[in-house]
Amino acid sequence: MISLSKTLSRVKPSPTIAVSTKARELKEAGRDVIGLGAGEPDFDTPENIREAGKRAIDEGKTRYTAPDGIPELKQAICAKMKRDNNLDYVPAQVSVGTGGKQILYNALMATLNPGDEVVIPAPYWVSYPDMVLLAGGEPVFVEASMDTAYKITADQLDAAITPQTKWFIFNSPSNPTGAGYSWNELKALTDVLLRHPHVMIMTDDMYEHLVFDDFKFCTPAEVEPKLYDRTLTCNGISKAYAMTGWRIGYAAGPEYLIAAMRKIQSQSTSNPCSISQWAAVEALNGTQDFIPKHNEIFQRRRDLVVGMLNDAKGIECPVPEGAFYVYPSIAGCIGKTAPSGTKITDDEVFATALLEDKGVAVVFGAAFGLSPNFRVSYATSDEALLDACTRIQDFCKSLT
Repeated sequence: MISLSKTLSRVKPSPTIAVSTKARELKEAGRDVIGLGAGEPDFDTPENIREAGKRAIDEGKTRYTAPDGIPELKQAICAKMKRDNNLDYVPAQVSVGTGGKQILYNALMATLNPGDEVVIPAPYWVSYPDMVLLAGGEPVFVEASMDTAYKITADQLDAAITPQTKWFIFNSPSNPTGAGYSWNELKALTDVLLRHPHVMIMTDDMYEHLVFDDFKFCTPAEVEPKLYDRTLTCNGISKAYAMTGWRIGYAAGPEYLIAAMRKIQSQSTSNPCSISQWAAVEALNGTQDFIPKHNEIFQRRRDLVVGMLNDAKGIECPVPEGAFYVYPSIAGCIGKTAPSGTKITDDEVFATALLEDKGVAVVFGAAFGLSPNFRVSYATSDEALLDACTRIQDFCKSLT
């Protein structure tokens, strides 16, 4: 057996994928399991987008493309950025990758050197710190709390920046909390970043269109145009367009950085799937009328889950502004004992006991950098959510 790369010792497998895999295995073994771990809409990809993919196949658009995207898709991304974010880009400033994750990874690989620091608000999407580590950098966490609605403050950001800081990663609405930053809240952060010209901003806008109530989405380069040349604005079609399996993500930013990302992609995966790219052109250029319809359903599910979890003994669940996650605290359950005899010492034990006792799969909070919490994805049916939340209530009631 050959020795493995020492870099692998710096990272761990994705906990969210592990939870979904465990839930699937238990179902296949005959267990009655409700999986609330996957961040994946349960809607079908809209028909006009599916038809565009079929046309691409029928028209023979199945060959290699440019490494980081076809011209038609890059132009559609530029038009989207202008339409939705009031940001002007040209195709040479756009990179298309195999999902949003590859876009972030390419940018980090293209820029990080040993000793470089990346500031990451916590709770964070599980892949951010591990991608930083794989690229040779060091993650620096800024911990938010439920008291600040899971959003960091300007003072916290300022205190975390050092001469070694290369990037600030920003995600709103957030995975895992659903927390969204208002224009004024984001302006406070961009004011800090203006004082630190050596720091680049990587903004993950994947949940841009999944917002509720009166929340208005905004992105850093839109809020502070002086940061335009220092910002990589990242997005994708997976969530709002129900296209997780199509694997298309994209970013717009400084041309030199896009060129460096292109070089990395040309030597790794090369181009994203040609068929998916043509479907993405239709997603961005075509009708958007299904998005508010989907959001109405997501908001109803959010309200159902928040209400039921707040009725569970020992759980406190804030109301998120967007995405399709809630991130409740289980501080009131710590120290108690499950009927199986398991003592709830932390959120990972809580999640394991909940799965074993009630067949509900959630992701424990430590995976996202803030405990004691767990994440629920409500991107599933109302019936499944009602059943799952009832089981969670029963589980919490059984703790002594």
